[in-house]
Parts: sequence; C-alpha cells; structure tokens
Amino acid sequence: MSSLAELALGQTATVREVSGPRAFRRRLLEMGLVPGVAVKLVTIAPLGDPLRIEVRGGQWSIRRAEATQIEVT
Repeated sequence: MSSLAELALGQTATVREVSGPRAFRRRLLEMGLVPGVAVKLVTIAPLGDPLRIEVRGGQWSIRRAEATQIEVT
C-alpha cells in the first residue's frame, strides 16, 4: 500500500482510506473520493506540487501534502 503522492505519472490506483483532519476527510468524501473509487495521476506541476488527479471523470488539483494522507492500492 502507498499514498496517492507516490503514484507514477499516468498510473491508476484504488482509494483504500482517506485520513487526516476531520474537515479534510469530510470535504474529500463529499466530493466523491471514497474508498473503492479509482484515481489516476494525470499531471505533476514542474516543481512537484500540486498534483492533478482524475476522479470519476473530473480533474482535481491536490497538494502533495494532502495526497500523502490518501492511501491507495
């Protein structure tokens, strides 16, 4: 198991758990980033932060520090 921040560019994984502060978890869960959903790392900014991910057909930007709190398989 690894975190979302450790994925290689273009790699797809399945969310296993979202951890971190309660408000952070709640926001992501409400947006549809729930355990079992597939995520794909689309792009990485030139300096390595933020990451652009694809979730359920939409694309999100997420900070690397936040991505480390999302466990994927």
